[in-house]
Amino acid sequence: MRIERTPPEKLKPFFLELIRRSFDQLHMGDNEIADYVATLLADFTHSDKWLMLRDAQGAKLHSVVEMIVSAMEPDGPNRVHGERAVRKYVGDYTLFMSGLYRTFVQKSGFLEFYLQEGKRSYEAVSKLDVSLYRPGYLLFEELSRGFETYSGALDYMGKCFFAAAPGSNNFAGVLRQFEALIGSRMFSN
Repeated sequence: MRIERTPPEKLKPFFLELIRRSFDQLHMGDNEIADYVATLLADFTHSDKWLMLRDAQGAKLHSVVEMIVSAMEPDGPNRVHGERAVRKYVGDYTLFMSGLYRTFVQKSGFLEFYLQEGKRSYEAVSKLDVSLYRPGYLLFEELSRGFETYSGALDYMGKCFFAAAPGSNNFAGVLRQFEALIGSRMFSN
């Protein structure tokens, strides 16, 4: 049996609703940040997106340190654009992992590093956007400034909406939410 991959644009409304509810309950965030984070989560539902950076030999980069080093490698005339893309990815990856997988990141001893590096990466994106005259630099400035808060909001969202019942496996809460999504109109054509 072949399992169809749900495109990110069909998953985004699911995540957007949960993020908005979480932000409302925490009395924080705005629509632009909620939209950005929902897009990020929908994109990262596919492992090829959240493990997309590769080294020169084509092996996937799993370490944030390796990702940052790859941003510093010379890239010719497109170096600034390449650095921006990697920095944005590192910010997204660290937000995703420190938010939805906080317990794993904490147990691994990386939480403080992820929080600092995520903030630093989004700050770099904002500054690069200013230097490149790109609109949207304020979004990344806000993500940098409030990184720990947004990461905490994702952790809160996971605990509230993806929590498994006592005695069930860790993925039961996520499965319950996706089952509700599958039964909803989001998947209708």
